[in-house]
Amino acid sequence: MATKEDFYKLLGVERNASDAEIKKSYRSKAMKFHPDRNADNPVEAEAKFKQIKEAYEVLSDPKKRAAYDQFGHAGVDSSMGGGGAGFGGFSGAEGFGSIFEEIFGGGGGGRQQRSNGSQRGSDLRHSLEITLEEAVAGVEKKIRIPVLVVCNECSGSGAKKGSSPIICSTCHGHGQVRMQQGFFSIQQACPTCRGTGKQIKDPCGKCYGQGRVQDIKTLSAKIPAGVDTGDRIRLAGEGEAGERGGPTGDLYIDIQVKQHAIFTRDGANLYCEVPISFVTACLGDEIEVPTLDGKVLLKIPAETQTGKSFRLRGKGVKQVRGGPVGDLLCKVQIETPVNLTKDQKALVEKLGESLTSGGKHHSPQESSWIDGVKNFFDKLTG
Repeated sequence: MATKEDFYKLLGVERNASDAEIKKSYRSKAMKFHPDRNADNPVEAEAKFKQIKEAYEVLSDPKKRAAYDQFGHAGVDSSMGGGGAGFGGFSGAEGFGSIFEEIFGGGGGGRQQRSNGSQRGSDLRHSLEITLEEAVAGVEKKIRIPVLVVCNECSGSGAKKGSSPIICSTCHGHGQVRMQQGFFSIQQACPTCRGTGKQIKDPCGKCYGQGRVQDIKTLSAKIPAGVDTGDRIRLAGEGEAGERGGPTGDLYIDIQVKQHAIFTRDGANLYCEVPISFVTACLGDEIEVPTLDGKVLLKIPAETQTGKSFRLRGKGVKQVRGGPVGDLLCKVQIETPVNLTKDQKALVEKLGESLTSGGKHHSPQESSWIDGVKNFFDKLTG
């Protein structure tokens, strides 16, 4: 059997980490290793994702975490004798009883089971791709979600219309049975009714006794202004219907912003590259540059060098979590003229001769670089 990696190391937290720190680290790593985000290696990513999920399920549960801290993986792995519950602080048969309830299904899991056998519906996840303009301004999107909904034929009971579930003949409606194992009396979910306390003798012909059917739900999701890739929006009660009258789960929408043809985003700021002509760089000019609000004039001073950035304040993004509006930074790139005619080449040559005569430095960066290279070789030969 392969040795399991330490759960704290998997989540990248210290052993004394708070619940908030564990939750924050889990969200970050789950997003990083989700198979949908690792198309190049989905198998390895899925394996890592499952390990991270298992680690979080243990460390986010106080009882399981206490058992793990004391006994390691043996304290939370039922195949190794553990049951996901703490082993400290018990005495006599009562203490062992609570442990065996965890081992044999009496304890709660990821899906909350209630005393009447009802279960909360599963949470769902949906990835939504939007444009940068939609992310900055906010948008309302129609989405279609495959989901389990309450069967309208039997209203979720699972029994054929006109009939009702009957009391379970094994547990007599308690949903639990007791097993005697030597010295210990163990309580576990009834195997006949699976803990519901009821049996369906005449199942519904539409849902076949499940109480839920598959459907496509169309929802209108409001995406707030300022969202970015990795943000998650929760729609409460829009997940799968619960079983046997249990509450509905939630829907989580993961935001993915498409790559933009002009702008890149970093937090609240936007960046773009603006090509300018050689003449504009030399003599200066006013040019039009795009923003998400429309075109604006940008003044390019004379003798501008390539790579120079100009900041347009307030032309960036107002982030969804608040704070000031970001800026737009325009980085100019000087274009070298191409497809020159014979006369144009002659003019450029004449300009070059003029720039190199008279003893003036018209290319300070070039002159500085040449001086640096000369000093470098002088030191090597000296």
